[in-house]
Amino acid sequence: MERGPVVGAGPRAGARIRALLGCLVKVLLWVASALLYFGSEQAARLLGSPCLRRLYHAWLAAVVIFGPLLQFHVNPRTIFASHGNFFNIKFVNSAWGWTCTFLGGFVLLVVFLATRRVAVTARHLSRLVVGAAVWRGAGRAFLLIEDLTGSCFEPLPQGLLLHELPDRRSCLAAGHQWRGYTVSSHTFLLTFCCLLMAEEAAVFAKYLAHGLPAGAPLRLVFLLNVLLLGLWNFLLLCTVIYFHQYTHKVVGAAVGTFAWYLTYGSWYHQPWSPGSPGHGLFPRPHSSHKHN
Repeated sequence: MERGPVVGAGPRAGARIRALLGCLVKVLLWVASALLYFGSEQAARLLGSPCLRRLYHAWLAAVVIFGPLLQFHVNPRTIFASHGNFFNIKFVNSAWGWTCTFLGGFVLLVVFLATRRVAVTARHLSRLVVGAAVWRGAGRAFLLIEDLTGSCFEPLPQGLLLHELPDRRSCLAAGHQWRGYTVSSHTFLLTFCCLLMAEEAAVFAKYLAHGLPAGAPLRLVFLLNVLLLGLWNFLLLCTVIYFHQYTHKVVGAAVGTFAWYLTYGSWYHQPWSPGSPGHGLFPRPHSSHKHN
């Protein structure tokens, strides 16, 4: 005798599969959340260490000064050796835009969640406005230096022919090349962004220590900034290995470091400034006095 199909077997099997998939999704979300919290805690502890921040300055200096020596030990045909590579076009050329977007979101969340005050949040965000002014001012200064130190040349099969055209505009209009002392704007910008992001992200360790709200969105934004900081370090190393002349890179990095010192190292500690990262966000511990 043949048996007919078991009634309800299909729906029960489907329910079991859905329940199994639901449990799997919950496990994956729990693992992702645990990794997010663990990674943000460790990165905050690392960036919040004053000793490691001082070593980080030494690391950037070593990258710029000694990094060019690696050009003799790397493949000159790698993708990073091309001016038109994806990272150079999409990230290095727009480094300040990426930094403002990621870091602006982080500063906005940290300051507003810590204070709930729009005015304080706007004051801390104004550091990015100052940074944008520094970037624009430095870029114009670099062009001025190139104009003042340059000469007009016409490329010929036998070499370069010097022309007496007085400025860059007339030289380029004539189809020639203007060559002067070119400070590496990429090295300047990447160095400045690295120092700026390390300084701003260091606040998160104290933020967590005070038990302030630190949900998954804030931790994710923080880790995205950490990843971007790591990318800037890598692209800075690629820049000093493959592009620009040695002194142009060193001067660019020196100007970037000096810009950081004038702002984060000096001006932001004054009362009439946008304030240093973390200023006014955390309650000061009350000191107890004993009275006889």
